[in-house]
Amino acid sequence: MADKIGVYFDEASLGGVLDIQKLVEGVQRKWGDLCPVVKIHPHLSSAEGRAMIQADIDAGAINAVCACGSSPRVEWEFYQFGPEILVDRVNLRELCTLCYNDPCGEPVVAGQTPELLQKMATDYVNMGIVKLQKANVPDGDMVEAVKHVLVIGGGWSGLTAALDVAKAGYAVTLVEKQDSLGGAAVGMYKTIPLRHPYDKAQNTGVEKKIADVQASDKIDVLLKSEIVSIAGAPGAYDVTLKVAGEERSLAIGSVVIATGWVPQETSYLKPLGYGKLKNVVTSREFEAMAKAGNIVRATDGEKPARVMFLLGFGDTLAPFAVKEEEARAAALAAADTKTKDEDEGPKTNFVKQDTYKHLLYSAELTSLTALKQANYVREFMPQGMAFVVYEHMMVPGINELYYKAAQNDPGVMMTKGVVNAVRDGGDGDIVVVLTDTLLGEKIELEVDMLVLPTAMVPTTALDPILKLQYRQGPAMPDLELFSGYADSNYICFPYETRRTGIYAAGAVRQPMTLATAEVDAAGAALKAVQCLESANRGMAVHPRSGDLSFPKFNLVRCTQCKRCTEECPFGALDEDEKGNPMPNTSRCRRCGTCMGACPERVISFDNYNVDQIGSMIKQVDVPDDMAVGGPRMLILACENDAYPALDMAALRGKKWSPYVRIVPVRCLGSVNTIWIADAMSKGTDGCLLLGCKYGEDYQCHFVKGSELCNRRMANIGETLGKLGIETERVQQLQVAIDEYDKVPAMIDKFVDDITKLGPNPFKGY
Repeated sequence: MADKIGVYFDEASLGGVLDIQKLVEGVQRKWGDLCPVVKIHPHLSSAEGRAMIQADIDAGAINAVCACGSSPRVEWEFYQFGPEILVDRVNLRELCTLCYNDPCGEPVVAGQTPELLQKMATDYVNMGIVKLQKANVPDGDMVEAVKHVLVIGGGWSGLTAALDVAKAGYAVTLVEKQDSLGGAAVGMYKTIPLRHPYDKAQNTGVEKKIADVQASDKIDVLLKSEIVSIAGAPGAYDVTLKVAGEERSLAIGSVVIATGWVPQETSYLKPLGYGKLKNVVTSREFEAMAKAGNIVRATDGEKPARVMFLLGFGDTLAPFAVKEEEARAAALAAADTKTKDEDEGPKTNFVKQDTYKHLLYSAELTSLTALKQANYVREFMPQGMAFVVYEHMMVPGINELYYKAAQNDPGVMMTKGVVNAVRDGGDGDIVVVLTDTLLGEKIELEVDMLVLPTAMVPTTALDPILKLQYRQGPAMPDLELFSGYADSNYICFPYETRRTGIYAAGAVRQPMTLATAEVDAAGAALKAVQCLESANRGMAVHPRSGDLSFPKFNLVRCTQCKRCTEECPFGALDEDEKGNPMPNTSRCRRCGTCMGACPERVISFDNYNVDQIGSMIKQVDVPDDMAVGGPRMLILACENDAYPALDMAALRGKKWSPYVRIVPVRCLGSVNTIWIADAMSKGTDGCLLLGCKYGEDYQCHFVKGSELCNRRMANIGETLGKLGIETERVQQLQVAIDEYDKVPAMIDKFVDDITKLGPNPFKGY
């Protein structure tokens, strides 16, 4: 615990608008011996400023540093003084001087500090000091990590990941279910362009990847193998494999899952003539013909002179979508045996469903595949004609060059259109009726062969594959919108799944080209290596990379309510035979969601705990009379999106009400109800929970934190009701990191709403 805190003020950051000497005197008067060193420096973030602080540390005068000036998001490493010295940065620049909006509209003049601005600064300094007082130096929980990576899947992504891990100097075991390597790439004739000039299809090069893997002395290839179970945690997984019918155990540090995809059920394509008209084929079947060097019609063995590639379905497949939703609802109802201990929901995705959605989700791939295979028509039948009919043509990035090359080919005709009907044209020909085309209201085209796209359904939609021995179930949590794809923070951290130490690559994460999958696999491989090195030092892997803290449990007070184990988004907690939580530290992301879930407040981190944040909130000076001193509102801001957005808004000249006090939290999921209750019972007029976006397009760095906080709002409302306080005084708002320009208006509206409610009934008690 910090008991000798040095408080340092940076004049350069504060622009001469604060009475720093008055702040110094306030610290000395209020905190006394706790803060034996209180100094002002003209430029604290300079070599001289750092030397001054280091000298105080070396002299034994202080064991913690409270640096008052700029945001903690800048010059982070500069203010690190070794693992034994706690440091807190009090943000008096962005969250105080730059954002100050005088209630009377008066400008802030250097040397004439408004009283309200000085009070803001005083509150923030006091909060910073008590934050350090209530913190301990985290000691980490080191795992003697096994420096061995398991790669599941021997296709394009798995081969790439295995090679990249091996190049980094780590051992790899590559597990492949089939009796050969290469996966879907082996069955491809060519791939869309992988390199400059990006206008022609190219050989995949998968044979070379296979040869490189087989030649590596760091890669052990196991064919005809599968996972029986994975137990343990990052750095120390115990994996049981079935190899050629026999079981064997393996110690593993981290895992890359790259099991790829399987083609859709062709029954979904019946409305488009598949199965009834013999010359209607899927793009996968067409690719196999090209690979065999023989593109011919099933009816007569002749080469097709006119081939249509259809990408626009309109409502043709809608009945199947409806049937899927009905089947899904029935499956969910049938799985209503869920116990209250299960937090991931009924696992109904291990059946062949959602294929229609997967087809739509593959739009980029189906577009690029159609362009590639249209070129096959020109290659195998030089006098042939390829028709590409699309509802939406999606060719992002550099692939635009490939699209333009197809446009310039006189033998490739592309048009927007939606299929209205597919019927037999006689003699094996097919008539396709199209609407909403560029050629007219409605047209009919007779072709020799019709090629329908193949949806890429991830293998994880059909089988849990990992067979995890986790309390939360055997499978990787998947995306709710498209069953089977490994759930991650797909916007910011695509390789990170919700199972720490297990990284998804390739088509189990989302449909992707070989070029994209190669980059994806490299990223997953590097994350797997980073995981080993982080676990080896007791550090968090992501997004709080390098964090040495971990949750600690006071089990004497634990009531075995299981909220912590149920709400942890990452499966970091198991349970013993009595129902007590059993932490797996290297699985933990240090978000604090378990801490926010616990009604008994038995969970804490050395440098982040319920008492610490509660004590910070109590340092806010709340006026007894709103009419005289103004209202006071608390903002608990997520450190990943909301806090950076506030910083950026202030740096760009945005201002907001001086009546709010901002406390950064790791995640809104870590917010404990007691903080709200304590704040309101001491007279705080309102509390705003400002965090990442949740829902379908979530951006929460901890995946479920903001969503869980929103669910807990009912509990907060119940608490406020018992206190006799309006529930409207506590609100939760969502903000993305790039919406900094909206934050000031959000804050000011909140302040206006609370002001209209009048003073908190507890004010003055």
